[in-house]
Amino acid sequence: MDTQPTEVAPPPTDAITREVVDLMANLVALFHREYEEAAAARSLTGAQAKVLALLRRGPMPMRHIAQTLSCEPSNITGIVDRLESRGFVTREADQHDRRVKLVAATEAGSDASEELRESLNFAREPLAALGDEERTTLRDLLRRMLEGVGPDGGPAEPAAPAGPTA
Repeated sequence: MDTQPTEVAPPPTDAITREVVDLMANLVALFHREYEEAAAARSLTGAQAKVLALLRRGPMPMRHIAQTLSCEPSNITGIVDRLESRGFVTREADQHDRRVKLVAATEAGSDASEELRESLNFAREPLAALGDEERTTLRDLLRRMLEGVGPDGGPAEPAAPAGPTA
């Protein structure tokens, strides 16, 4: 059985690709600036707001939060401590492993996160210039671009090939 590594083609470096990368970088910078301002207007740091946004998915272990935000677990502990002192999150033991602490948004935390999310206007006006079909196409293209991205921002782990069953 041949186990030679498959060669991955280098990403394109043509003029259009470079322009798309520059446009995405400008969009990310604009989003980051408005996100930080919206968080500060609610007396939250950007990191606190990001933790609350993550918790919209449901309770999660602090280790997972740290990995998702590319932070040291000790940083997440401090962020969660401050959110907990404001009544925005709780810590609870995982039912399957009592050693693991899950962080969950409280109703106040969920409300704060949703309020912040609703206040982000930077993309609404530019997106309004696109029709429904164009926005759908843009969404689908962005999803397709992100499909192969792992939680650390690198390539997603390929699925292990199914071996023969005994």
